[in-house]
Amino acid sequence: MSLSYEGRKKKILDQLAKEEKVQVPAMAEELNVSAETIRRDLDRLDKEGKLKKVYGGAVKHDSLEPPFEQKSLLNVVEKQEIGRLAASLVKDGDIIMIGSGSTTIGMIPYLSNKKRVTIITHSAAVMRLAMEQFPGRIIFIGGEVNVSQQSVNGPLAEWMLNQLKADKAFFAAGGISLRDGISDYNLNEANIFRKMMERAVETIVLADHTKFGKTTFAHICPLKDISVLISDRGCPDEWIQVLGSQEIELLIADEEEQV
Repeated sequence: MSLSYEGRKKKILDQLAKEEKVQVPAMAEELNVSAETIRRDLDRLDKEGKLKKVYGGAVKHDSLEPPFEQKSLLNVVEKQEIGRLAASLVKDGDIIMIGSGSTTIGMIPYLSNKKRVTIITHSAAVMRLAMEQFPGRIIFIGGEVNVSQQSVNGPLAEWMLNQLKADKAFFAAGGISLRDGISDYNLNEANIFRKMMERAVETIVLADHTKFGKTTFAHICPLKDISVLISDRGCPDEWIQVLGSQEIELLIADEEEQV
C-alpha cells in the first residue's frame, strides 16, 4: 500500500537530513510511486519552505550554491594559495581546461609567465580575467548561460568540449566524500566537469578545507578517478591519511612556501 503525502513527506525530509539531497528516480522507487508523484511532492514541499527543488530532485536550503560573487568573498587567502599551487603544475606548451568557480579563477594571475599555454574554459569569469592577465591563447566554450555562476553549460557546451583535447583539466569541487566522491551543486556543471575529465589526460581537483566530508547534489566522479587533489593547510588530518591510504596524490598549498 502506498504512503500518504504525509508519509512520503517524512521519508523525503529524512532523506534530506541524511544526504542533503533527494533524487526523483531513487525516491520514486523507494516509495513505490511514480516519478510524477515525487515531483508533485517536491513542488509542494518547496512551497512549504521545507526544501529547494532543483533539476532532477531537491536539496536542503543550505545545500544551495551561493552566487559567484558571494563565493569569491569566502576563504580568499586559501583560494589564492590553492590557485598558485595549481598554476605551478602547468608546464610550457600545455593545453589546459579550467572549470568554473571562485577557486579555479585563482590560477589565472599565476599563469602569465607560462609559454605557449592554451586555456579552454566555460567560465565567463575565468575568460574575462584571462583576457586581462593571460598572454596565451584562450578558447571559450559556448552554451546556455548560468548567470549566477557566470558560466555556460548544457549540450552545446559539452559538444564543443568533445571536439577538443587537453593535457590537464582543473575544476573545483562542491563536496568531497568517501562514499560519494567528488560532487557539485549543479547537475549541468557536473556534466561539464565529467566531460573535461574525459577530454584531458590528467584531472586536478581544487578544494579548500570546507569541502571535505561534504556531499552536494550532483555526483561528478569517485575519488579514484582524479589525478591530483589540491587543498589548503586547513585540510583535516584524517583526510590526509585517508587519501594517502587510497594512493590519491594530495598537494597542500602553503603561502609561506610559495612566497
